[in-house]
Amino acid sequence: MVSRVRVWLNRTYAENVFFMDQLRRNPSDRAVEIHATHGDPDSPVLAAADTAELEPEGLSSAAYVEYALTQCRRRGIDVFVPRLHQSAIVAHRADFEAAGTALLAPPPEAVAVFEDKVVAYQAVESIGVPVPPWWRVRDADELVVAVEELERLGHRACFKPAAGAGGVGFRMITREPFSLAQLKGFPGPEAPLDLVLESLRRAEEPVDWLVMPRLEQPEVSVDCLTGSDNRVRLAIGRTKHGRRRGFTQHERWLEPARRIAEGFGLHHLSNIQFRMLGDRPVLMDVNTRPAGGLHQLSLCGVNAPWAAVRLALGDDPGEISPPFLGQDYTVVSAPRPLLPVTVPRQRTEPPTPSGTLDALPAPATPVEPRTASGALR
Repeated sequence: MVSRVRVWLNRTYAENVFFMDQLRRNPSDRAVEIHATHGDPDSPVLAAADTAELEPEGLSSAAYVEYALTQCRRRGIDVFVPRLHQSAIVAHRADFEAAGTALLAPPPEAVAVFEDKVVAYQAVESIGVPVPPWWRVRDADELVVAVEELERLGHRACFKPAAGAGGVGFRMITREPFSLAQLKGFPGPEAPLDLVLESLRRAEEPVDWLVMPRLEQPEVSVDCLTGSDNRVRLAIGRTKHGRRRGFTQHERWLEPARRIAEGFGLHHLSNIQFRMLGDRPVLMDVNTRPAGGLHQLSLCGVNAPWAAVRLALGDDPGEISPPFLGQDYTVVSAPRPLLPVTVPRQRTEPPTPSGTLDALPAPATPVEPRTASGALR
């Protein structure tokens, strides 16, 4: 009898409830139990998991590694998918292997390259992958130089933190003065240059921003699955143009993504994003973790989460090609259940039984995502 697989996701995105659903509905029909931890008691991943706990707040990266090792030993975790403190965790891969846990994450050298977007752009450019023009900015004077040069080249300037995930901190520079127009409708990403400069000059500490041109659509996110031999097993592009989403296998997107994944050893799941600069694709960002939208590949007949777990366990799935490309689609929200009882956030001291999710009744069976309501399998 084939044993169950025990998978842990730590403080991950709410959208990864679909990642969890796909693991349970794996084509190998193997039993999967999922452990989830989070800092938010109302995270839907806690309700979707078989077992769940609140994470202690305020741990240093070193202390979090010890916490994670304890979780793996106590829970019998076979595969750990780390998001929070990923770089510290992968540096202790041998310790997790000694605990019987495989890390579904790249080696520390690969994670380090892509933690800093400036380092990432320099590294990627060195292997021939096009990147947009960029400036590292730490103060107001440097920002003025970058913005003026981009405008001279005919671009609109934008900035984002040199380290960070998603769209957090992204702003587009405008020279229009702040007015009532900015207070109408929903808040937008535009930031008047004069206000940004004033804020920088008043700041007590330097910033660390990447300034670059605003890139155009389409945006293409290539989901890659790469083995420890640095060979890509799976590469599928997800396209985004406004509300419309779709899929592509065009080599103009896949070839540079494979070059990055194989060249830097982005083992297991990664997500490599491109946008257009004029008439050519350029790199926008590299994520050394599963993308929140990875589950959308199920519309192409591919169960990427399960293929990744197999690979982490040493069961190589071989090269995976989508049997078809799904039709264009859009994404809308759908309800997911939460745990029936709200619990207080866990303190750093040893929790009482009422301070852990284990003390709660077992959560109800998760609601199946329905494509009719827009939630994607």
